Amino acid sequence: MGENESSVPSPSQQDQKMAYHKVNADQRAQGHSPYLDNDELQATALELEWDMEKELEEPGFDHFRLHGAVQHHLGNSQSPDLDLEPIQPSSSPKGRFQRLQEDPDYISHCTRQAPKINCCSFFRILKLFCTALILFIFGIVVGYYACKKCPSPPPSQEPNNPHIYHEILKEIKAERIQQIYRDLLQFPREDDVDIAMKILVQWSSQGLEDVRLVNYSVLLDLPGSSSNTITLKNSGECFYPSGQQCNKETKTLHSQDLLYSYAAYSAKGTLEAELVDVQYGTVADLIRIQAITNVTKKIALLKLGQSPLLYKLSLLEDAGFGGVLLYVDPCDLPKTTDLTDKAFMVSLNGGGDPSTPGYASIDGSYRQNRLNLTTLLVQPISAVLAKKLISLPEDTVQKDRCIPLQWSAAGKKIISLNIQSVTAYKTISNVIGYLKGTVFPDRYVIIGSHHNSLNTYSGQEWASSTAIITAFIQALTLKVKKGWRPDRTIVFCSWAGTLFGNIGSYEWAEDLKRVLQRNVVAYISLHNPVRGNSTLHPVASPSLQQLAAESQSFKCVEKTRCPGSNVSSVQIQGDSHYFINHLGVPVMQFSYEDIKTSENSSFLSEALFPVHTTRTEELDPSFSLHETIAKLTGQVTLQIANEPVLPFNALDIALEVQNSLKGDEVDIPQLLAVASRLRDTAELFQSDEMRPANDPKERAPIRVRMLNDVLQSLEKSFLIHRAPPGLYRNKRIAVVTKESRRKRTAGSVINRQVFLFPFWFCYSSN
Repeated sequence: MGENESSVPSPSQQDQKMAYHKVNADQRAQGHSPYLDNDELQATALELEWDMEKELEEPGFDHFRLHGAVQHHLGNSQSPDLDLEPIQPSSSPKGRFQRLQEDPDYISHCTRQAPKINCCSFFRILKLFCTALILFIFGIVVGYYACKKCPSPPPSQEPNNPHIYHEILKEIKAERIQQIYRDLLQFPREDDVDIAMKILVQWSSQGLEDVRLVNYSVLLDLPGSSSNTITLKNSGECFYPSGQQCNKETKTLHSQDLLYSYAAYSAKGTLEAELVDVQYGTVADLIRIQAITNVTKKIALLKLGQSPLLYKLSLLEDAGFGGVLLYVDPCDLPKTTDLTDKAFMVSLNGGGDPSTPGYASIDGSYRQNRLNLTTLLVQPISAVLAKKLISLPEDTVQKDRCIPLQWSAAGKKIISLNIQSVTAYKTISNVIGYLKGTVFPDRYVIIGSHHNSLNTYSGQEWASSTAIITAFIQALTLKVKKGWRPDRTIVFCSWAGTLFGNIGSYEWAEDLKRVLQRNVVAYISLHNPVRGNSTLHPVASPSLQQLAAESQSFKCVEKTRCPGSNVSSVQIQGDSHYFINHLGVPVMQFSYEDIKTSENSSFLSEALFPVHTTRTEELDPSFSLHETIAKLTGQVTLQIANEPVLPFNALDIALEVQNSLKGDEVDIPQLLAVASRLRDTAELFQSDEMRPANDPKERAPIRVRMLNDVLQSLEKSFLIHRAPPGLYRNKRIAVVTKESRRKRTAGSVINRQVFLFPFWFCYSSN
């Protein structure tokens, strides 16, 4: 017991044992250890002091602390003597820190509670993560069971399903087209803007969502107040273009027929000169004439046909002629057509507004002063008047054989040609409607018709084309209301100013040239769809010839009217000119005609004969031909707009090139070798690219898009610039400069001739 008591230290000893020494800050600054100068170490030392105080206050550790203090002192016995001062333990950490904070040298850089804060942050983040994970899993479960209860949507039909095409096209009926046609004829012959507005209202009433008017102010060449005249100076007889004498009663004539028998944008004035028969105005004809006589400032008697009118007029102008009388040889017309006593209208405008060549006629555009597009005085006349001028009998048909008109008289004939027309700026309005596609809305398939405000010329033809396109719009919108839409955007256009040189289509395309050149896939033309009732005449660019041939069997009733391979690539007339020649867009057109598709008659459609109220209904009283054209046009439009791979054929282009170069006029081995390599490349393209793309199992969307871009650009690869006037074709042309084999006495214009060989049709001169 006493031993235990003696072993218990007294309070004074307790204080002495609990005492610990603090190193003086000033003494530390003078010590041998450089690490003690660090402020962070000083702060850490102060914290350790507070911890030691707390441990010393706990019972049972006194001896351990004292023993540790002694060992610590002994362990540092080798260090220099330091000034140690006894420090009384603090009763609480708060008091100790109050003393430390009174020291001006005390700086606290960290706290002891940081590890606790880090631990709490970790648990808080873990808690949030677990909560988010639970909510995410719960959302997936709720969504799964919610979708499981909803009925699944019906599977969408294939866009190229022929059943869909049939459902759309069966809504096109002859009775409906006839009704639309008659409604259009009820429109009073008003200004072009008024007619366009009525077409817009009609399209909108059929359900077409986006329809708009696009107006342009353009320069038109209109007939004067009196008709042009042709006077024979030898006899003093005066004739109107139709062949009727000027001094006779004209009450039985249609006054508008007389006024509109003129050549728009011809030179104006009066010319008295000798008349020279140049037949079709070919290079051979001009060489023959120039070898006989001087043609300077003389008047040429010219037949339409064989080559474009503007091309032949350019040759006559370069040769030195001063005027031209145009007529159509009756031998080039079908036997069922009697137009011998009819004059006609032609336009000498290659396309677009003459005052803004190459750019759109929008506000602020610079206007050029181009009242005349040629130095020639040009006047169309009837075949009856042509016979009178060359002194031939009226009847040139003998025993079912037509004798072409040709001047056989040796004497000279002097005529006086008087031409008066008026140029004025007028506002024309295009009607543009859009049916937006769902898969490729940036790819356009354009369908074009036209309208005009002239009283007689093409009055029925524009109504026919507008009725067909309106019936097709109605059939499409009925399907659209049920939820169907085409893959590519379909653009419906009714052009203005077509008779004056396709002005409306040119101006719209020039205004949007960059967008259209990049996005237009194909152009389907409805220019004068019913010109006769004997032959279905499809015309297509080479890349679309196969599609046109396949489409003919779609609505064939009489095999004689629908031959399987009757697809031509001759020049397409109408508003497709700009799309063919400047944008390189493939074009297709279906029409019924009576004129034989020969080389001589292929350009007779440049003549616009007056059409009166009964003409169209006489050709197609039941409107069955209109229905056939509408369904054929709709069939190819739906295929181009919906097929995943564009139905273009690259091999047909190569074949047309090769076939066109195999002629007597071109005998260059290098060109033939290039054409042969082009065919081999096209065959490889068809087998390696087209075949896999047409197989749904091997079809990759990215590769299909790339392939369609290549197919869309095939036509553009053969565009040429600065083509001779009138050569409006898809411009697949090989240009060969060839010295004429004719006599050197011929003019230089004919001696050095550029022969153009389109891939599917060759313009050549014997």
